[in-house]
Amino acid sequence: MSRRKAKKQVFEQVEVIDAGAKGKTIAKAPDGKVIFLPNAVPGDVIDVQTFKKRKAYYEGKAIAFHKLSDKRTEPECEHFGTCGGCKWQNMAYEHQLFYKQKEVTNNLTRIGHIELPEITPILGASNQYFYRNKMEFSFSDSRWLTIEEVQSDEDLGDRNALGFHIPGMWDKILDLNKCHLQADPSNAIRNAVKQFSIENELEFFNTRNQTGLLRTMMIRTSSTGNIMVMVQFFKEDIAKRKLLLDFIADTFPQITSLQYVINGKANDTIYDQDVICYKGTDHIFEEMEGLKFKINAKSFYQTNSDQAFELYKITRDFAELTGNELVYDLYTGTGTIAQFVAKKASKVIGVESVPDAITAAKENAQLNNINNVEFYVGDMKQVFNDVFIETHGQPDVIITDPPRDGMHKDVVQQILNIAPKKVVYVSCNSATQARDLALMDATYKVIKTQAVDMFPQTFHVENVVLLEKR
Repeated sequence: MSRRKAKKQVFEQVEVIDAGAKGKTIAKAPDGKVIFLPNAVPGDVIDVQTFKKRKAYYEGKAIAFHKLSDKRTEPECEHFGTCGGCKWQNMAYEHQLFYKQKEVTNNLTRIGHIELPEITPILGASNQYFYRNKMEFSFSDSRWLTIEEVQSDEDLGDRNALGFHIPGMWDKILDLNKCHLQADPSNAIRNAVKQFSIENELEFFNTRNQTGLLRTMMIRTSSTGNIMVMVQFFKEDIAKRKLLLDFIADTFPQITSLQYVINGKANDTIYDQDVICYKGTDHIFEEMEGLKFKINAKSFYQTNSDQAFELYKITRDFAELTGNELVYDLYTGTGTIAQFVAKKASKVIGVESVPDAITAAKENAQLNNINNVEFYVGDMKQVFNDVFIETHGQPDVIITDPPRDGMHKDVVQQILNIAPKKVVYVSCNSATQARDLALMDATYKVIKTQAVDMFPQTFHVENVVLLEKR
């Protein structure tokens, strides 16, 4: 009995005092340990049931609310709480921004031990909903059931779903009615496709058994009004495939790119698959400050177009280019930042490890008539060496925008060896950014830091830092 008690404890009348990493909120247990919670807001007074005990902390959830925080707001979405997409919808936006700013500052000071200049306030998003330009939905023949549905004796009818994975459950899909992340006609397309597929008995996928026809659907929209829809089928069935694709094309004539994939693999990633164009073009265009970017089904492009524009402007402003500088853009992706800063630079060299991204970058540069950019493929820690510098020149400014893991320590060392006057570090993970900045601290001083909110209603935050040589 005592062992079970140690595992699950209830703490009563606990105040939630902070928001931490990964969207969890924080309370203090009577024994002084921290409790991480998924379902409360700072300022709530709650009863907590713990379900995990570690040396320094508990994990638990709020089971009763005695006082609701004044930081709360009514969630917009009917799926909030079940869907893991927007964990902070119950917190008013100005408080979301406060905790994002706080996390970035804490990471830079506690992990990086860096002396910071006066912090520029976080840049919030003008659109707090319907801001994503890309969504991926999964088909399932065994949708997630609510506790009420599980306990009811009623016949639940078909179990088909088209929506999102339930957090932590690879084979359970939440059936969506209305999602607040992507603007119309996203919801209309998804709901119509689901209805038509059910009516025409097209089999929804079963992940455990690897059976069914319909796997996933991706919808991409752009500020130019282009719309891409890509349906992923588990196997080829020409009659059923044509039936669905013709329905989509006829019902939504505004779709400019309708594509499909036949993927019989165990997983649904499409990067090693052939994407086939069924109707329209095999790409859409995004536009930013007069620059056009061609996006295909496999392209990476910042998911919030409006805030990407703000992020890139801050990056360019931090670089303070006069027109004479040689700029290196590391982890350049499809070259969006490189092309965005090109008109203010003498030359920009972009480096990226994904060959398809570099092909797209070169194509976009040609499309935009930008002649002072060059793109190279390779693993950053191998390509970015002394010979590369001798060949392409000593950069005045390095812009780096690495993935969540941050930069490899060899890349950091190489930047220190090259020692450009300025480094502009764009990051989607301020913890790994702080770790890298600590390695550079003896040589570089942080001059400016600016957080940018790309993903309202979530805990994710981008941060841009300007470093200058000491």
